[in-house]
Amino acid sequence: MAAAQRFFTQALDLVGQAPEQVTTDGHDAYPRAIRETLGDRVIHRTSRYKNKRIEQDHRGVKQRYSPLCGFGAFASAARFCSAFEEQRQYFRVATRSSAYVSLGDRRRLFQDRWATVMAELAAA
Repeated sequence: MAAAQRFFTQALDLVGQAPEQVTTDGHDAYPRAIRETLGDRVIHRTSRYKNKRIEQDHRGVKQRYSPLCGFGAFASAARFCSAFEEQRQYFRVATRSSAYVSLGDRRRLFQDRWATVMAELAAA
């Protein structure tokens, strides 16, 4: 309960105002913590699947560090995550307004960027 209250207090301090609704996974401590920290007006809904998009964001990181049996220290986790996110964004196909990019175009873009990375590594 105390951890949930600290989390919602930090979120409230960061954002500056209470949200209209909060979606959680249904842990017993959340309803009371939301009521006491954010107020009675905040709607609390419970669903394991509503935050699926947020949960999927760190799926790639979890797949990479799982064979390592986790990280030994916070510093190594921070170093890995920053490097992983940088290379993930570099190879990601950025589209405007959800425009369709064919698989062939994605492959060519990836190969071009991969060749650039390998050329920079060879030059270093």
